[in-house]
Amino acid sequence: MDGVALILCEGFFGTGDGKTANGLVRHTERYRIAGVLDSRLAGRDAGEVLTGTASGIPIFASLAEALEKAGERPTHLVIGLAPDGGRLPDAYRVVVIEALRAGINVDSGLHQFLSDDPELSKLAEENGAEIRDVRRTPPRDQLHFFTGAINEARAVRVAVLGTDCCCGKRTTTTLLARELNRAKTPTVLIGTGQTSWMQGARYGVLLDSLINDFVAGEIEHAIIEADRNESPAVILIEGQGALTHPAAPGGFEIMTSAKPQGVILQHAPVRETYLDYPNEPIAPPEVHIQAIESVFNSRVIAIAVNSEGIDPGRINEKVAELEKRYGIPCCDPIAQGPQRLIDAVRTLL
Repeated sequence: MDGVALILCEGFFGTGDGKTANGLVRHTERYRIAGVLDSRLAGRDAGEVLTGTASGIPIFASLAEALEKAGERPTHLVIGLAPDGGRLPDAYRVVVIEALRAGINVDSGLHQFLSDDPELSKLAEENGAEIRDVRRTPPRDQLHFFTGAINEARAVRVAVLGTDCCCGKRTTTTLLARELNRAKTPTVLIGTGQTSWMQGARYGVLLDSLINDFVAGEIEHAIIEADRNESPAVILIEGQGALTHPAAPGGFEIMTSAKPQGVILQHAPVRETYLDYPNEPIAPPEVHIQAIESVFNSRVIAIAVNSEGIDPGRINEKVAELEKRYGIPCCDPIAQGPQRLIDAVRTLL
């Protein structure tokens, strides 16, 4: 564990753009979370905002309030915003400066590298703090090309892909890994984004930061390394974007390089257009299923349902409707528990 963290997510906690903060409140092995900074929701419990169940993580209006009231002095300020373009808002910069002046380390998953900023790096040096840009990739001489070694992996590989961005792929993957391990099915999670790194994933890649020539090799290398070091029964690969997403078709690289034997498809039935793209209709699950099974010679083994926008009293009905339509196990792993997905994964063992 790296230390005690405050998550900066001013104006966006509990939204799609706050997905890094949302994920860290749900689960992290890298930090102890002392609080979230979002003045809109100050005074509330972060878990209650996300799921309706208190987590013991308070939401503060400011860094000053958090430093005064948090039970432990934070060692890290984590940028919990994941906006399109990945740049630091001006209002956030003020808080980052305040944190560095207080000697608090800053971890950022933005595309904009804060450690390259002369003012911020100078403040960090003067106050004994460190800035970590999670999306900074290794030097090119440390990156890997695809070799075909993926065909030697012994573990069953399951990818969790989505029909859209920010629809719960990482949450489902994390929950499945935890529950499979609890059930004595040794499982390793391969993270593919900055939030997974912040949650403590031991193996993975920063898919959207890599030069394209190395994407396939880095995915393969992470899986082979996990397979050799851990000897798991199952390797779960966190999906990115969606196969049909016009701005984030990250699932293609995962399918071609990881060669999963099975896919769990994450789907938010209420959404009609891609997140942040109101003129782009979402391709329905059958389009993704057909592509996965015909183009990639894999099999969709289950659908994980994101019940956003669905009345809680109708979740069971909606899930049953999807299961009847597609003829494969379906469940909302948050509202109903992940057992249907676990059973689907075990059919591959």
